[in-house]
Amino acid sequence: MSKFTLAIVAGASAAAGAATTAALYGLGPRRREETQTIATTTSTDPSRTTLPPPVPIRRDDPTVPAIPPVDPSGVFQYGFPGPVADLRAAPSLTSSFDRARRNPHWVAEHITPASLLMQNGDRRHSYFAEDLSIPEKFRAKLADYQRSGFDRGHQVPAADAKWSQEAMDSTFALSNMCPQVGDGFNRDYWAHFEDFCRRLTSHYPSVRVVTGPLYLPKKDLDGKWKVSYEVIGHPPNVAVPTHFYKVIFAEDGKNGGNVSLGAFVLPNDRIANDKPLQDFEVPIEAVERASGLEFAGLLPPARRKRLCKEIACSVIVKQYEERQRSIRSPPPTKRTH
Repeated sequence: MSKFTLAIVAGASAAAGAATTAALYGLGPRRREETQTIATTTSTDPSRTTLPPPVPIRRDDPTVPAIPPVDPSGVFQYGFPGPVADLRAAPSLTSSFDRARRNPHWVAEHITPASLLMQNGDRRHSYFAEDLSIPEKFRAKLADYQRSGFDRGHQVPAADAKWSQEAMDSTFALSNMCPQVGDGFNRDYWAHFEDFCRRLTSHYPSVRVVTGPLYLPKKDLDGKWKVSYEVIGHPPNVAVPTHFYKVIFAEDGKNGGNVSLGAFVLPNDRIANDKPLQDFEVPIEAVERASGLEFAGLLPPARRKRLCKEIACSVIVKQYEERQRSIRSPPPTKRTH
């Protein structure tokens, strides 16, 4: 029965309401006979001058109107506010962009022994460029980095995309960049970490890496935890992350096989080269909680292994010029169980 029908019933007279309600609720002939008897006897018995009250109309909440007086979703006629992911599928990476901070949410790559052996791309022919697929008002600009004191830090490194010039060029879009401390981090420890990821292909036929920025709270002098980060550009445009994460999926190459997982969080700051990489290892759930992202929700626990239990998680320190001449280093040491 529609709410409109119920409203009509509720507005009927007491006598008509009793009869109509009896019909709507399927009362049998005996009930109607009793009603008729009551109506007949009231004319001869002064003590019975009223009909029995009608059965109440059943509603979930009588204070709620049948038709809501507002339409909040009507704002969509003017456009969808967001957030918008700005997914980018490029030859060497897939990424999602954070319009508010002008940095990626995450950037995913896939490296294999074959992809690293191919040398068809040369970074000398690649140039940093604004990502024109991002709306201009949300886009990171080349000018934002000028005299900022920060490097344009690749999230997917160019050295992982030498298999074609197009693949390498795609890593130079600013949607694959974040402001990173140069000396001591982007040109040093972070680069050693990227090299570690490449060396994993000596043990695993398929390695997937998801990289991105974090904006983590820090305990202030007043004892309260606060998030604080610099913003570069004139006017201020691009946020400077406090930390960066990498989530590594080292696959054994078998259908439904095991995946060695590793999650790491590093500060966007100078890091001594003798600092053990394993000091930055964290549970993958910690990265998910800090980033608001999920990385392995579809990977059953039975297929998961801990990367740093399978191999030695350590970096090999090389000077910047040496790294540019050779991207392949000795593989990580395989642990014996």
